[in-house]
Amino acid sequence: MKRQAFVPFVTYPQANSDAIAENAVRVAGHLGANLHAHAIDADIPDVSNALSTLLLDTPGMIRKAEAESRRRGKHLLSELAKWSKVAGVDLTIEEYAAPLALLGETAAMHARYFDIGLVGWEAGNETSAMTAEAMVFGSGRPTLLLPELWKVDVLDHVAIAWDGSRVAARAVADARPFLSRAVEISILTVVDEKPLGEDNSADRLAASLKRHGLNALTVPIRGQDSPIAETLQQTAIDRGAKLLVMGGYGHSRMRDFVLGGATRGILGDLLMPVMLSH
Repeated sequence: MKRQAFVPFVTYPQANSDAIAENAVRVAGHLGANLHAHAIDADIPDVSNALSTLLLDTPGMIRKAEAESRRRGKHLLSELAKWSKVAGVDLTIEEYAAPLALLGETAAMHARYFDIGLVGWEAGNETSAMTAEAMVFGSGRPTLLLPELWKVDVLDHVAIAWDGSRVAARAVADARPFLSRAVEISILTVVDEKPLGEDNSADRLAASLKRHGLNALTVPIRGQDSPIAETLQQTAIDRGAKLLVMGGYGHSRMRDFVLGGATRGILGDLLMPVMLSH
C-alpha cells in the first residue's frame, strides 16, 4: 500500500516560496508516496460601506487580492507538477478558497485524510508559520516542516530528539517510514534541560530500534545556555543528519496554542527539515 503525502500551499497574505515544490516532491519520492497538493486561495469578505467604496474602492482591492492569491496558487501547483513529472511522483491537485481566519484550520482538516503533511516554511512568513502550527496540532498526522533555504537531499541520516515522553514516542512511531530507510540514526538527548523520566531512556530507545535492524546510537548533549530548539537542530546538522524528528508539545486553550519551548523555537526559527508529531 503506497503512502499518501499531503502538501497545502498557502497563497495569502504571504504565499509559500517556490522551494516547497521541489522539496515536497523529493520527500514524496524518498517515501515512494503519492503526492496530493491543495492550493488554498483567500476568500476575503467585502466589509466596505458607501464611503470606503467611494474613497478606496474596497471591492476592487478585494478582487485584486483574491486574483493574486489564485494566481500564486496556480503557479505553485504548476511548479509542483513540473518537479513531480521529473521525479516520476504521482500527483493530484485541487484548488479551493477559504476565509482568511480559517486558512490553517482548513489545511489541517484536509490533512487528516493522508499519511503525512508537508509544509513549506519561510523566515518572516507569518502565513506559513500559522499553517505549520495548525497542521501540527490540528491534523492528527505527522507534519514535516520544509525550510525554504534547505534543499532536501537523500534522507539517509535521521536525528531523533528524545526525552522519553509520550509525544516523543509518538513521533518515533510516526517516523518509521523515514527510520526504516535511514543508514544512521542519532538519538539526541539534552541532559541538562529538564528532569528525564528514566536515566537510561535513550539507551532503551536505541536498543528498541536495533531490534528492528536499525543503526541507532545515543548522543547526549548539553544546552549550554542556548535555546533548546537551536541546540537540537544545530547538533543534528553538525552530525550530518538530514531530518530531525521530535514531538510537538502544546495544547489549545481558547483556540490559542500554548507551546512548549522547543516546539515554539522550531516554529519560529527552522534551520533544517523537522518532522513534528503531536
